Amino acid sequence: MDRKKSFVLKGHICYSDEKKKLHIKPNSYAVCKDGVCQGVFEKIPQKFASFEVRDMGDVLVIPGLTDLHAHAPQYAFRGQGMDLELLEWLNTHTFPEEARYADLEYAQRAYGMYVEELKKSAVTRAVIFGTLHVEATEILMDLLEESGLETYAGKVNMDRNGGKNLEEASAQSSAAETRRWLQETEGKYRHTRPILTPRFIPACSDELMAELRTIQKEYGLPVQSHLSENPQEVAWVKELCPKAKSYSDAYFQAGLFGGTYPAVMAHCIWVDEEEIQLMKEQGVYVAHCPQSNANLSSGIAPVRKFLSAGVSIGLGSDMAAGSNTSILRAMADAVQCSKLRWRLVDSEAKPLTFPEVFYMGTLGGGSFFGNVGSFLPGYAFDALVLDDTSLPQPRKLEVSQRLERFIYLGDEQNIVCKYVNGVCIR
Repeated sequence: MDRKKSFVLKGHICYSDEKKKLHIKPNSYAVCKDGVCQGVFEKIPQKFASFEVRDMGDVLVIPGLTDLHAHAPQYAFRGQGMDLELLEWLNTHTFPEEARYADLEYAQRAYGMYVEELKKSAVTRAVIFGTLHVEATEILMDLLEESGLETYAGKVNMDRNGGKNLEEASAQSSAAETRRWLQETEGKYRHTRPILTPRFIPACSDELMAELRTIQKEYGLPVQSHLSENPQEVAWVKELCPKAKSYSDAYFQAGLFGGTYPAVMAHCIWVDEEEIQLMKEQGVYVAHCPQSNANLSSGIAPVRKFLSAGVSIGLGSDMAAGSNTSILRAMADAVQCSKLRWRLVDSEAKPLTFPEVFYMGTLGGGSFFGNVGSFLPGYAFDALVLDDTSLPQPRKLEVSQRLERFIYLGDEQNIVCKYVNGVCIR
């Protein structure tokens, strides 16, 4: 037994189960053994009596949060271009900024800022885009590994529609660079994993998608990309892929839409019922990014439909279309956006509840990493200790009320400590 990663954490324990039920356990004990949760108890079981007890006092203890979709190179221009729609925003801000990462000194400086903020945040796990530059992506992975966070990070692929400074010469050269990246990083990290990253269909030719499918089979890698974020984008995909029945089908035909190898697709706003069924069948994860969708006027994702259909779903910051890294903020935004969809788009779609968005930010997105995002037995011990006493309140609140209030009012300054796999990294 590793005593450094075996202990008991006392506080007001809050977590979701696989049925999305929110459990509130005041003044209880979460037991960590060798970095794995053994369960939550009102009294410490005798078999754990020898474990160190870390009594945190009158605080909230929740699972670590997962950011299921973020762009590390976009951290530098967060808060800019929020009056634009997606495609104009990409060409005006995103692609010129990402081209800067050919400069490795710039990449080191900019990625260092992003990872430092991520380490301070409520996020314990994240799925992250780099750029198409191999060396810069390796810098990002080095920094993520040093942070103690658990992450997926990907070298971006794009062989068309990126402009002269952000476009790979051919499908073959893009694939060759991807293989070089995978070879140079293989076996190098414990906490940072590679993920295939075709930017989106408009940036990747059919030939490149075929190359990536071959690489996926060779290395057994998951994939991350974007799906149906913007109406203009969806129409563009129809022009580029006339044989595909939908944007989802274009990925499916390329063999990069879940199934044997996991896939996470960001946004998924403009999908129809047939696509939702395909996502369910293929086990595709949706990364819901409510702040980004509002900032770029992309639309309001049909989250209620995803939940009702049993589609796996988590939350994403989508830095920098989302202007900050907070998944706490994403929870609150998800509730607000669902109310607008109910009022303005679909009166049959009930707004999201707080337990549902809490689940999405913890177990929903965390499950992309396996048994992650809960204090159920057998789950990785990722935990946040949150002190909400600095949020003034003239009356005594129930723990459930304090938790919901924290999502709207709390921030990273309220984090007392942060555990990943039983290791305190903050």
